[in-house]
Amino acid sequence: MTDPKADSTPPKFVPDWGDQPCPQPMLPAASPEQAAALTDGVRMRENPAEWAFVRLSKLIEDFEKSLDRDEEVAAHIVGVPGDGTMQIDDVGFWGPDFILFTGKNPDGRPVRLIQHYAQINVLLNARKKPEEREARRIGFQLSEMVRSTNPK
Repeated sequence: MTDPKADSTPPKFVPDWGDQPCPQPMLPAASPEQAAALTDGVRMRENPAEWAFVRLSKLIEDFEKSLDRDEEVAAHIVGVPGDGTMQIDDVGFWGPDFILFTGKNPDGRPVRLIQHYAQINVLLNARKKPEEREARRIGFQLSEMVRSTNPK
């Protein structure tokens, strides 16, 4: 039996990006400055789930910039029961293939969505925050995680 820790070579389907910068998204309505801001300081990742997480976190942070102070990010995800909407409290990944969403359903019950990185279809939308607290912004904390794990 082979010791999985002994061979750290990535599988053939995972390219070695080295120090290659993140390609800019193609957003026709975005200015070159807006597109560049999405990729500022981001390096490509060998782990496909981590790479999807990095870009998703930047898109969430950018979306949150358009919200007013009484709104927070929610998502409509195909396959989630009910109307498919969940309040996103956190996003993570478990490489090489899973993206993890935790949050609450419309009834306030906790939910966790485990999604394969190749199957992500997330419609970000605004949701009114509960009256008793300030709106949460998760994009900043996700971007901090991205920065702290950025390849050198």
